[in-house]
Amino acid sequence: MDQRLRAGVAVYNAGEYHAAHDAWEERWLDLEEGTDDERLLHGLIQYTAAVHHATNRNWAGAVGLAESGSAYLADVPTDYRGVDVARAREYLDLLATDPDRIERAPAWPLAIEGAVASVGELSAAELGIAAATVAEEYGFDASVPERAAERLANGTTENANRMWTLLADFVTSAESRGIVHQRLGDHVEREEARDRDVEGLFEGS
Repeated sequence: MDQRLRAGVAVYNAGEYHAAHDAWEERWLDLEEGTDDERLLHGLIQYTAAVHHATNRNWAGAVGLAESGSAYLADVPTDYRGVDVARAREYLDLLATDPDRIERAPAWPLAIEGAVASVGELSAAELGIAAATVAEEYGFDASVPERAAERLANGTTENANRMWTLLADFVTSAESRGIVHQRLGDHVEREEARDRDVEGLFEGS
């Protein structure tokens, strides 16, 4: 729950408003309705969708989602799971009454554990969730960032800094996302081929 929560917040804060909800949706659907966890994720999903609609000038959609998102978050404790729920509710209320404010000022970021969560602050596992979420949003093979993040988390990559940079760039660099995905895939495949070669040597000895 917490890893997916942080990953989705970081994706949203990177400006991928529509993609962010994918980090939470599968988990949200498995939760019992009316629990704090369910209402938090449901409210955040509505939050990101409201911002997405506002950026696309779908004012009616933004207002409706802002109102429903605020309702879902209404009874969630103000710092539940470290999320600044009170600030999220405040921004939803502003969007509900003035959705085109998004054209005059940037969308408010989501804060967790007292800070605006960014991709650079995620753990390897969280970064993998974030990158796979963005991959699914744009039709890339999500297994590539998932495999890369697994190697990074397990310490089995040859170059952790390179792997980390590629994963973070894939989430944040929209213009170069395609080439970054290709490079990430090449990097993972080379390392996996090396592993197979090593395993073959041991099996043959």
